[in-house]
Amino acid sequence: MKTLLIHDVEVAGQRGVDVLIRDGVIVAIGSGLVVPGTADVLDGHGGAVIPGLHDHHLHLHAAAAQRMSVQCGPPHVRSRDDLAEALAGAAGDGWIRGVGYIESVAGLLDSTTLDRMHARRPVRIQHRSGAMWVLNSTAAELVRLDVADHPGVERDERGRPTGRVWRADDWLRDRLPATAPPPLDAVGANLTRFGITGITDATPDLSVSSVDALVDAHVRGTVPQRMRLLGVPLGRELPTCAGTLDAGPYKIVLADSGLPDLDELVATIRAAHTGGRAVAAHCVTREALLILLVALDEAGTAPGDRIEHGALIPAETIERVRRRGLTVVTQPGFLAHRGDDYLRDVDPRDLPDLYRCRSLLDGHVPVALSSDAPYGPLDPWAVIAAATTRRCPTGEIVGPAERIAPSEALDRYLAPLDDPGGPARTVCVGADADLVLLDRPLTDAMTSPHADLVRTTLIRGEVR
Repeated sequence: MKTLLIHDVEVAGQRGVDVLIRDGVIVAIGSGLVVPGTADVLDGHGGAVIPGLHDHHLHLHAAAAQRMSVQCGPPHVRSRDDLAEALAGAAGDGWIRGVGYIESVAGLLDSTTLDRMHARRPVRIQHRSGAMWVLNSTAAELVRLDVADHPGVERDERGRPTGRVWRADDWLRDRLPATAPPPLDAVGANLTRFGITGITDATPDLSVSSVDALVDAHVRGTVPQRMRLLGVPLGRELPTCAGTLDAGPYKIVLADSGLPDLDELVATIRAAHTGGRAVAAHCVTREALLILLVALDEAGTAPGDRIEHGALIPAETIERVRRRGLTVVTQPGFLAHRGDDYLRDVDPRDLPDLYRCRSLLDGHVPVALSSDAPYGPLDPWAVIAAATTRRCPTGEIVGPAERIAPSEALDRYLAPLDDPGGPARTVCVGADADLVLLDRPLTDAMTSPHADLVRTTLIRGEVR
């Protein structure tokens, strides 16, 4: 049996205690514990031991692909000339994949405007929301955009493709040169470095190859975190991995670029519930939220149904969300990265509704925090700080009434994967040894949350 003693740490406010772990489970907590001479010892130097953090909404393969892509938005790219220079400097001689674009750089891109910046190689640039790709003419010709029948292919008044493709990742991927899913080693290492021991991949409609790659990365330990995959097709079974891998709720996208037919949405919700899965509904607009609530009135709700993002939740809908037992999985980290854009572009009447936290908790709506990486910051400590301050890059505050205490924000990262928004997990005897050792007591750490607080991450009792 593998035995590890974490010596001289703070647990639940009590300092100078030891934590004894055997075979991935906490078996004793106290002072002066007697342990076998063969046990490994990790000296905590008085730092706090807390449960490992859970990111309840991210996109693993997109995060890995971003590392190999051209950055097309702030802070490095802020103008048309910057974008042209970034594309010209792309390595290789084949397709160029750009990410992170925002209209403040060079307006709403289409094939024509993109051609003026780079026409020689095929270029596809993803909007930083993840909802849209823009192709230059070379790329559009290669994927035969002119004869495409996918509803996400945008066309002008004369029926010609504009180069903008909405919510059509799978369709586009099938028309690109065949490549294997990107390696996840660096993403898994970053998650561990941040103290994250559990993740929920929220990518919708995962292909067979994507599911297989994610499962393989988990089994091999490339991504050792406990894992849920919301995009697993209905009816597909995942391998049994000692309780560390499952499908979770079924991801449904209510796209702001084209809201779903109500009858079809109701049928999808019912199919998921009948198949034994809750639903996780992507909602970033007021209209999407209202349609979801109507659809749930018709289809009924199931334990575990959740709202992803909840970017705009009007105050008058909070009670309706509570009555349906829905959890909101939200990302206040966007405020720290994009708050200035929100202040500039969002109707002032909507600003109080952005990425609510305090009012949802006060309204007894379960709330979980997450990153939405790579579209938001992967660093959970940055998200915790953003939930606490709601401060934009320029220093302005978005929705000050929605701020929550650092300890509350941390708790929203400590909820179980299968109960986001539920009670925070604790360090106790019998619990899985998914733990984070900080470099100082917890109260001190919460005065200024940041990733450098993390000294060591343990997953199933193993130091990572």
